[in-house]
Amino acid sequence: MSQPLVYVDTSEVREGALEELKGAVQELAEFIEANEPQLIAYNVYISDDGSQMTVMHVHADSASLDYHMNVAGPRFGGFAELVTLSSIHIYGEPSGKAMRQLHDKARLLGSGNVIVQDLHAGFSRFAR
Repeated sequence: MSQPLVYVDTSEVREGALEELKGAVQELAEFIEANEPQLIAYNVYISDDGSQMTVMHVHADSASLDYHMNVAGPRFGGFAELVTLSSIHIYGEPSGKAMRQLHDKARLLGSGNVIVQDLHAGFSRFAR
């Protein structure tokens, strides 16, 4: 049985880029909502001082992350001048293809690491 997958990335906001970043992430979130109906959650958080952005999404399975990387991935380059990616954390088991794409994203947007943590114990309750 496939397990849910949680994605969390953290970036430093480049100086002077906050307002442009806010507009860009709003546009990206709207695009993802319209084009990725399988995604359970997609949320962007910005620190009170505007220096850090965290993106969190929840997928029902690894195929959902694969789909997200194919659909939204081409848009990530537009953020290269706005943020410096610090890290990508994946909780669950992504596919090999998604891992390659995540490493590419990390190189494109910064020098952050891609860290995967496999499920050890617990459960999820998602309506299917």
